[in-house]
Amino acid sequence: MTAALDRGLDLLEHLASHPEGLPLALIADSANMPKSSCHRVLLALVARGYVKQLHAQGDYVLTTKVAALGLGFLSGSGIVDIAQPLIERLAEASGELARLSIVDEDRLTWVAKAEGGRKGFRYDPDMGMDARLSCTSSGHAWMLTLSDERAVALVSKQGFGLPKEYGPKAPTTVKALLGFLHAARVRGYAMIDEVFAPGMAAVAAPVQRRGRAAMAVISIAGPRQRLTAARIQALAPALLAATEELAAESSASGLFSKTPLGKG
Repeated sequence: MTAALDRGLDLLEHLASHPEGLPLALIADSANMPKSSCHRVLLALVARGYVKQLHAQGDYVLTTKVAALGLGFLSGSGIVDIAQPLIERLAEASGELARLSIVDEDRLTWVAKAEGGRKGFRYDPDMGMDARLSCTSSGHAWMLTLSDERAVALVSKQGFGLPKEYGPKAPTTVKALLGFLHAARVRGYAMIDEVFAPGMAAVAAPVQRRGRAAMAVISIAGPRQRLTAARIQALAPALLAATEELAAESSASGLFSKTPLGKG
């Protein structure tokens, strides 16, 4: 049963990174499974409504049931409701993309966003994805609250990724990564320029109660022509105020009350 469950979860995670779907042969090859075993697991997932086949003998894709589980959890937790006005306020003040990500053990997951000039706190296809810790402002903001050893362990587990997938200034070594983190600790927030993507800049700060581990991260991102270093410095006070307010409101509501110091 454990092996079957592991295989099922592996297939769900693999399909999550291929929203266009994959044929059985490629899924089995990527999962290092015999086609017959892979087919049985996929059929079980189809029966439970987590996977569907686009047509007879066609590719397999995830259904919205997986997303519904995550969104249902977030809705029940209350964190999105509390963060909504804060994120929208930042988006309006900056005119850029503001995002909220949640710390969960050794992962940092984007859960919601608001865009400057557009109303509403919406979910989109990027939401629910784990942030690449080595080259996102959100990842750096979380790791600035951790020890160097813990940060390096998290990035080593996730990997630096392929340089061609990120910006020209993305760190590819532990030494380069620690340089970013040490500078972020001095400032109290993380900032990047053409690190996550060419032509993009971002700033992020952790949501953290005194004496507790960081519970979330709030970030602002946009084109580097608009989001210059001077603009980031001007926005930093509002960003830090939003993280402090969210930490205080989360504490008052009892959210994350069981998160132990140093967890994540």
